[in-house]
Amino acid sequence: MREITYIVPQSFDGAQAQDFLKSLGFSRRSLVKLKQSGGLTRNGGILRTVDAIHSGEEICVALPEETGDILPNTELYADIVYEDKDVVVFNKPPFMPVHPSIRHYNDTLANLFAAKYPELTFRPINRLDRNTSGLCVCAKNRFAASSLAGSIEKVYYAVTDGAPPGNTVDQPIGRINGSIIKRCVTPEGKPAVTHFEVIRGTSRRSLLRVTLETGRTHQIRVHMAYIGFPLCGDEMYSGDCSEINRQALHCGEVSFTQPVTLERISVTAPIPKDMEDLLMEEKL
Repeated sequence: MREITYIVPQSFDGAQAQDFLKSLGFSRRSLVKLKQSGGLTRNGGILRTVDAIHSGEEICVALPEETGDILPNTELYADIVYEDKDVVVFNKPPFMPVHPSIRHYNDTLANLFAAKYPELTFRPINRLDRNTSGLCVCAKNRFAASSLAGSIEKVYYAVTDGAPPGNTVDQPIGRINGSIIKRCVTPEGKPAVTHFEVIRGTSRRSLLRVTLETGRTHQIRVHMAYIGFPLCGDEMYSGDCSEINRQALHCGEVSFTQPVTLERISVTAPIPKDMEDLLMEEKL
């Protein structure tokens, strides 16, 4: 069981316990779970969320134990690039879905997580397409999931044929009529803003560093195709698939605030070989 101890600061002297905990990132649902489990104590005695607290007091939060309901698969593998008591960050390989589905019920990051942490519920904070590689942040408990939401910053890397002009695409994205998956730029879509810069390349291709203001489905892929530079390997959006069999897209950097220590954590994952190979000059 994860136990967290807090010392009440002067600024919350006389406040209700729930107000203090909400300021630390505990959601209303988390507080209900704590109430039901008796996991909130002060000096060894039960503390109600509506009780007044005072500066200097020690409050202990015992997060309720949870069990996962996803089938574990011990044969799956992904590098762990960061881990603490509340967070784990995987470097997800391409072709591994994040969540189980009808076609992928036992080969996902969730199945890997279930094998490594059988006592925990799988809670990914940022989600990647099946064929997109890179960093995926997962919370180990409900409190961490609530705290991490909105605190993550991500940087993606993508390879395109040629060098796209400019540095921003600001166009709304929506679903293509008749398709469940495919998206397009459309006036009826939701606002979407993508920033990019060419950081290196060859005479044929460019490596882009990409950041997002919004998080629309397939946003990078749709925006780059819209300006005429689809990602290499992106068959869905007319990318060149002659030298790579998946979209050349990788989440290479993430940063987030650790839920308990409030330390800012930054982790990176190198660009995978299949994308690096695209950036090699042709041998004459």
